[in-house]
Amino acid sequence: MAHKVHLLSVFGADPHGGNLAPIVADAGDMSDAEMQTVARTYGHESGFVVPAPVGSDYDFAFRFWVPNHEMEMCGHATVGALWLLRRLGQLPRNQVLIHTKSGRVNAQITTENNDVRVEITQPEGRVQALQNGQEQTEIQSILGITSSELGPFPIQNASTSRVKTLIPLINTSVLDGLQPDFRRVEAVCQRIGSTGLYPYAPFDLDNRIFDARQFPKSSGYPEDAATGIAAAALSFGLLENGIVAASEQTIRIRQGRAMGHPSEMFVRFRLDSSGGTQGCWIGGPVRYAGATEKAVTA
Repeated sequence: MAHKVHLLSVFGADPHGGNLAPIVADAGDMSDAEMQTVARTYGHESGFVVPAPVGSDYDFAFRFWVPNHEMEMCGHATVGALWLLRRLGQLPRNQVLIHTKSGRVNAQITTENNDVRVEITQPEGRVQALQNGQEQTEIQSILGITSSELGPFPIQNASTSRVKTLIPLINTSVLDGLQPDFRRVEAVCQRIGSTGLYPYAPFDLDNRIFDARQFPKSSGYPEDAATGIAAAALSFGLLENGIVAASEQTIRIRQGRAMGHPSEMFVRFRLDSSGGTQGCWIGGPVRYAGATEKAVTA
């Protein structure tokens, strides 16, 4: 059965950047095996738009696959799918509700000077420092860094939808120079309950700009050019460490430069009436990269 696979570059900081997101906008009749085949064919996180649960208040349901397995949530594929649905004229309104396996996701779409901006919500982040010194030493060994190259903050597991391990580095030169032992990433992530290592470093503290890299646990590729869920987790790690304040000022997180695919994600905290955080918004640039009619054979 042939399905049109739309290719979107999401979170690209320039025409060469971003993370490719193959999206199928009418995937209601696709099996799990067929969805996974799409992800394996393109080698990227792929998004699939399916009907919302019957009787619910959701507008759509989204599913996500990487080459090796299904994911509960994927930030850049969600942003890309919503951007695509608007392009196809299939969005019922500019504020919609998405069902994912990780939970409820609100989305808002705004347009200014023909520039379409998509933002999606993530819930309040959870942050916990790693207490096991042996695990921290192993992470340093995998990344090939010394204690003197770590920043003055703890290594932390943080999550909004999936747990990412935040590793503070002293500067972006150390970050750019990392040459991880990828063979050991999955095992350490399994032990610490994480889905990826996310080293980061400050670029411009006054303007809340940070650089990061993502080494996933078992996605089927060694590094990710843009990871919205990790960017959300990092924002709450920065808040926990007092590096940023709880405000609606944008946090800009840059990723993918070391891969030759410079990307950027924008995170804004959602504040309650007392000024406390109640989750965040994630957004960033989207560019249409083409479409193919793909006959899916699982």
